[in-house]
Amino acid sequence: MSAQEPFDRNAEELSAALIPPKSEVPERFTVDYNPDPDFAPLPDSHADVLATVPVQTPMKVPVSLLIAIAATLITLIGLGLDSFWLIFFGSLIALAISIRLAMPTLRAVVNDLSSEQRSLIIAIPGLILGVYGLMQVSGLNAGLLTWGATLYWNAFGALGDFLGALGQIFFAILALYVAWRQFIISRDLTTQQHLITQQQTIDAYFQGISELVLDDEGLLEDWPQERIIAEARTAAILGSIDGEGKAKVLRFLSRSKLLTPLARDQRLGRPILDGSGGYAEDRLNGTRVIDIGVMLAAGNLSGSDLRWVDLSDINLIRANLSQCDLVRTDFARAVLCDADLTGADVMGARFFYGAPAAATPRTRSDKPDYETGEFTGAVVEGMDLSNVQRLSESQRCYLCTWGGSKTRATIPGGCRDIPNRLGR
Repeated sequence: MSAQEPFDRNAEELSAALIPPKSEVPERFTVDYNPDPDFAPLPDSHADVLATVPVQTPMKVPVSLLIAIAATLITLIGLGLDSFWLIFFGSLIALAISIRLAMPTLRAVVNDLSSEQRSLIIAIPGLILGVYGLMQVSGLNAGLLTWGATLYWNAFGALGDFLGALGQIFFAILALYVAWRQFIISRDLTTQQHLITQQQTIDAYFQGISELVLDDEGLLEDWPQERIIAEARTAAILGSIDGEGKAKVLRFLSRSKLLTPLARDQRLGRPILDGSGGYAEDRLNGTRVIDIGVMLAAGNLSGSDLRWVDLSDINLIRANLSQCDLVRTDFARAVLCDADLTGADVMGARFFYGAPAAATPRTRSDKPDYETGEFTGAVVEGMDLSNVQRLSESQRCYLCTWGGSKTRATIPGGCRDIPNRLGR
């Protein structure tokens, strides 16, 4: 026996074990071969699929629907020919068939109703018929008809016309009210849009001024031309916004020390640090980054919040500061001639430096002395101080001394005990 024979015998046994004889193969795995492809039978799976495809059948019209259509046509023909029997039988058949066709739908609608709704539907007609029947048997209907015959119905017609005229007037008033409400809403929306636009303009101004006067390290660096441009931007925005917007700009400029006279290096002109994290002030010889000047003259700032704002050396002639919050506001050397401070809160507001007895208003030629107060005071002639709030004694003394007769007449508490040093 050769060495190859054991391997051949083992291969035959393995194939016999794995491949069953043809008689044991299930019928579903056998395929009959048909040499003619045109008449080849479909596999069982395809036949099952075709068996599940629905076959469309012609639509059948219900007989009752046809009878209803025929009865309707008969009725129409009877009406056209004026035939009593055609109309009678056609109408009777149409009514009967229509009731039969509508019954399933009506039954479904009734089944969807709750017991309370069904009771209400039955009770309302019964209630109406019951009341009418009682009125009929009691003779009340006849009495109402007799009374109605005695009425002067022309007067009721005139009354109806009058009520119609009143209705037209009412609708006209209603239309006027709707138009007025639309105007109010439109005005409020316009005001709100204006405020949003103004705030965006102010934010852009803040950003522009900050980039203009600050260097890359965040330190104040304002050259003469930069100060001129900053003042021009400030003048432009103060002339285009309302009083509340002006107050926002002033608070920003004051808190950022851009309105305060700062001590400068005599060679480079740069502001000097005070050693405490800020810039040193120099009221006598300092230079302001932005000089407001006459930008607020005759301006309207009524009702604004100007607390702790530096308004020193500013021309506020004929300015409206009524009802303003002026707590700790600095008016030293400001021109307040004919300004209106009616009802303003002036607690702690500075009108001068030094003692009130030695303080005098500013002049064009004299240098101020911030220790004695000479020539450091505001020009307060002709002011209206009616109903000012929290006026201190030192403020009253200075205002009465240098305010003139018009200012003195409006100061709460009067000025009889204080001489008029202004002389007019």
